[in-house]
Amino acid sequence: MADEQMADARGGTPEEAAGEGVGEVLSAPPYTPAYALPARPLDAIDRDILRLLQTDGRASVRSVAERVHVSRANAYARINRLIDDGVIRGFSARVNHERAGHGASAYITLKIVQNSWRTVREQLKALPGAAHIALVSGDFDVLLLVHTPDNRTLRELVLTRLQAIPEVLSTRTLLVFDELDLDAEPGT
Repeated sequence: MADEQMADARGGTPEEAAGEGVGEVLSAPPYTPAYALPARPLDAIDRDILRLLQTDGRASVRSVAERVHVSRANAYARINRLIDDGVIRGFSARVNHERAGHGASAYITLKIVQNSWRTVREQLKALPGAAHIALVSGDFDVLLLVHTPDNRTLRELVLTRLQAIPEVLSTRTLLVFDELDLDAEPGT
């Protein structure tokens, strides 16, 4: 079933996703943290494949192969290697948050108690609308991106949920007025 769903998401049947002479279907391996895997150098074809899949994660193996000028079997093997190596972590949709009912977005900086990153990270992951969490250096410790339906919900998230976390010492909220997805195709 998972193989069929991946093939459907990739734009065809499992056999089409596999290419000629290859009987396997693309699937994502269990998540392994990036730091646990040795980095393998990527060549120009690998980088072209990544660029194409970032632009259109539903592109078929046949389409990718044609656009990077390799055989379908070669493209299939390269995509699977990129998945197995943890370079490709999965396939997803880019969402217009405003059209999806989340009209307020904000980056929130947090200062946290020293050595509490793992505890705070788990609590932040559970927040409604949390989209990105990063441990950073500088004047604050954590950068959090959230999408909420409106400013009232954002205010409640910050004042009620975030500031109630005992390890959070302070927050600063930066409203997003406009954003540009650099991975999107030109003209979209």
